[in-house]
Amino acid sequence: MPVTDAASYLYFSKDSLLQHIVHELKYKGNKALGFFIGRKMGELIIQTHRFHDIDALIPLPLYAARERKRGYNQALVLCEGMASVLSLPILQQAIRRRTSSETQTNKNRIDRWLNMQGKFELHQPDTISGKHILLVDDVITTGATLEACGQELLTAPNTRLSIMTMAYTVK
Repeated sequence: MPVTDAASYLYFSKDSLLQHIVHELKYKGNKALGFFIGRKMGELIIQTHRFHDIDALIPLPLYAARERKRGYNQALVLCEGMASVLSLPILQQAIRRRTSSETQTNKNRIDRWLNMQGKFELHQPDTISGKHILLVDDVITTGATLEACGQELLTAPNTRLSIMTMAYTVK
């Protein structure tokens, strides 16, 4: 999958402060924290000039039932913080999850990749055609979820893809 650029804001390690931040964002409903971190991610983009020609932000979509249970999509909250600094549109309807997937937590790279195949559907290709989009997620481990989503996004004509996450970790 051709990716124009990729970056992570922080490094995630077990039992770190960041683990508690991720837990707050994903499971404790702390949207203010996610928005704050999203703003910091946006400020980093401005400082580094890494993603200077991005046209729009796309949060990695959650399956609808999981988003209802959680109350929000943490990747969307990060995008909202980023957009407040970058003045970019958020195209959250461009792609969606077709089906739920099992948790990736205890899977190896190959199992994660297999678990994500066919999970995403490009819903509004005209909104991203000809654009350079930034796909945003919270934590990247193996990249299987972002790869599956990114491959589907790249089926829109003349689309360029970059990726940014709040954090990365090594499984």
